[in-house]
Amino acid sequence: MRTPSGHKVYAMAAEYPSAGALYEAAKRVRDAGFRRWDVYSPFPIHGMDAAMGLGKSWLSGWVLFGGVSGLLTAALVEFGPSSFLYPLDVHGKPTNFMTVPAFFPIMFELTVLFGAFAAFFAMLIMNGLPRWYHPMFNWERFTRATNDGFFLMIEARDPRFTETGVRDLLQQSGGQHITIVHED
Repeated sequence: MRTPSGHKVYAMAAEYPSAGALYEAAKRVRDAGFRRWDVYSPFPIHGMDAAMGLGKSWLSGWVLFGGVSGLLTAALVEFGPSSFLYPLDVHGKPTNFMTVPAFFPIMFELTVLFGAFAAFFAMLIMNGLPRWYHPMFNWERFTRATNDGFFLMIEARDPRFTETGVRDLLQQSGGQHITIVHED
């Protein structure tokens, strides 16, 4: 989809007068069945996740995977050489699994390190980052999003997106200054 000037359409957006109006509009858009849309406000709005129909994030699963990987890596790196590859008798200390307490600090540290790396990289990937420029910045009014503006945007790539249907939905939900946001 392209604008009359030839720009590729990214979304249709509207501004709302208050956080309450944005909250109610989010519920209407969710109930209309849209999947690719977002809200922007200068502060967190309590209950907005539920109003948008967002579920639990899968980030915790990636962090668990990273932590378990770190623990298993530490166990392999410590037990492999000391118990199987190069077992040394140092002052009569055992070379089997009785040495586990000496390995706890490294196991803990690698669990935390791998979990932190997993959290960082999974968060970047799940949020589509790094993205150097977001198309919403092409809309002049959007500069108010960090000050006193409340915005709702429905992406053009949503399967339910039609220009007239989305415009009507945004008008019925109380949206003002409804506009098409272009990508370039």
